[in-house]
Amino acid sequence: MDKPTSTKLEVIVPAFRMHSQLFYNVLKGLEEADALKRVNNLTNHVVWMAGNLVNCHYMIADLLGLDDKDPYNELFSEGRSLDERLPYPTLEQLKNSFATVSANVYHELLSASDDLLAKPAPFGMNIPFVEENVLNMIGMCIGREDYLLGQMGLMRKLLGLKGMSYDINTDLDY
Repeated sequence: MDKPTSTKLEVIVPAFRMHSQLFYNVLKGLEEADALKRVNNLTNHVVWMAGNLVNCHYMIADLLGLDDKDPYNELFSEGRSLDERLPYPTLEQLKNSFATVSANVYHELLSASDDLLAKPAPFGMNIPFVEENVLNMIGMCIGREDYLLGQMGLMRKLLGLKGMSYDINTDLDY
């Protein structure tokens, strides 16, 4: 198992890797048409959820100083609301973006220094007990990803699919 340079990331790195596994697992067997369905027109669709999760990885990339830019940022930045008038990327396009940014972020997480993690990163939530720095913003992104994976797992069931698998692809190294 890879160990991060900073001990502050010892919980983040395994969570990040597990999210990579679960991202592919939650989308496995999901047809594109089903991924655009909403329950009673009240929920977001899976494409929107997946796009937001991918956008979280791009946000982490930015926090770590990487040049990776989300090609669908205008649709998903800061949890932007679903707009059914707009064309959304396909699941395959999102998987491709995810693979590119996730591999880069994973390697950067492993080498991130305590100094980088302590850098201010204002995210405007003004929570008195959360210091707005790179480390805490990465933590907020990981928490959001947990939430989105749970939503997508529930949507699988509502769409008549089996629940998300926790199978591990040992060839996935990010």
